[in-house]
Amino acid sequence: MDKYICDICGYIYDPAVGDPDGGIAAGTAFEDIPEDWVCPVCGVGKDDFSLYTE
Repeated sequence: MDKYICDICGYIYDPAVGDPDGGIAAGTAFEDIPEDWVCPVCGVGKDDFSLYTE
């Protein structure tokens, strides 16, 4: 599964980890996160994330 990076603050969403504090279980693909989810660091929505390439 792909990782995604917040264009605003640089937070990287890693599906292997998920976002436990935000109610997103480990193993959840970015595409499967609810549309109302926000970045746990800066609070922007999914539209402000881009595909992360290492």
